[in-house]
Amino acid sequence: MNLNITGHHVELTPAIREYATNKLERVIRHFDHVTSVHVILSVDKLVQKAEVTLHVKGKDIFADATDANLYASIDLVADKLDRQVVKHKERVSDHTHDKRVAAE
Repeated sequence: MNLNITGHHVELTPAIREYATNKLERVIRHFDHVTSVHVILSVDKLVQKAEVTLHVKGKDIFADATDANLYASIDLVADKLDRQVVKHKERVSDHTHDKRVAAE
């Protein structure tokens, strides 16, 4: 998995990098076919924003979240991605199951 973390108008400290990496590893545990992850952390006045794009085979999954705290926005985007990845995994597994049943 290729992880790319970018900061716009914010200095990326090792603590922020480690926190984002740990949160995204939790999401990736649900689905092993993630090829790359692109994270953009930005600050606009008093709004902290986190955007994440997961590249999986055949689809890109995107989520973003804003909050007054950067760590809270990372938490929110990780929760959103977690739900989307689980839903995508269920769709993929249901689809392959239907092909096997139809072949019999």
